[in-house]
Amino acid sequence: MNAFVIEDEPLAARRLTELLRRQQPSVQVLATADSVEAAVALLESAATPPDVLFLDIHLADGLSFELFERTTVRCPVIFTTAYDRYALRAFKVNSIDYLLKPIDEGELQAALQKLRDLRGNGATPAGAPAFDALLLTQVLQQLQPQNQYKKQFVVKVGEHLKVIPVEQISYFFSLEKATFVQTRENRRFVLDQTLEQLEKLLDPRQFFRLNRAYLVHHDAIQDIIHYTNSRLKTVLQPVGPEGDVLVSRERVSAFRAWLER
Repeated sequence: MNAFVIEDEPLAARRLTELLRRQQPSVQVLATADSVEAAVALLESAATPPDVLFLDIHLADGLSFELFERTTVRCPVIFTTAYDRYALRAFKVNSIDYLLKPIDEGELQAALQKLRDLRGNGATPAGAPAFDALLLTQVLQQLQPQNQYKKQFVVKVGEHLKVIPVEQISYFFSLEKATFVQTRENRRFVLDQTLEQLEKLLDPRQFFRLNRAYLVHHDAIQDIIHYTNSRLKTVLQPVGPEGDVLVSRERVSAFRAWLER
């Protein structure tokens, strides 16, 4: 049985690989990736799909559910997660199984046996499973503790420190390898965090990642315009350094759902 491991924690990836090597019959890890971007490239470049995909939920560049929006997954998936507060029923519907970190060898063996039984009975679909990435994303967001989100940011202004409440923020953006916060008062400050880090710190009901460079508050979106090839263009207030901002093609469907929340 051949496997791909998608995991952004090197120690966790090595532990899972070692556990898989102990399984009988043997499971061979053909490749690993630590981000959605790398996972998409890996799956699309593979001559044949693996027999199983071990998929962490939080990756270096966002939630792994985005993978299913960007490419076709033609193999069963076993989710791995450190958070047992998720709606496990949703994961059961959308995958072969789930494993809680740190992964227990017995549970891993049971998940692999379940997959072997399905394959032996011919129950494993030839194409992609019926994933509902948006459902899983919404479940994930709803079950996160509400008090964990950032309420304010501290930035340096000359020799002074300035506190910016989240309510005063219009959006965050990256430019020339730096991250900025744009306030409703049309002031701009440099932050130490990356957009990937900020995305995990902010309430997903209020902020949405339009593309690689912009993470916006819903109140900052003044207009949405249809663009070429089913793309969408947003008009932000205050206007960003690049003017109107395009929604990434792979994020359009999730963006529409976010607007209708």
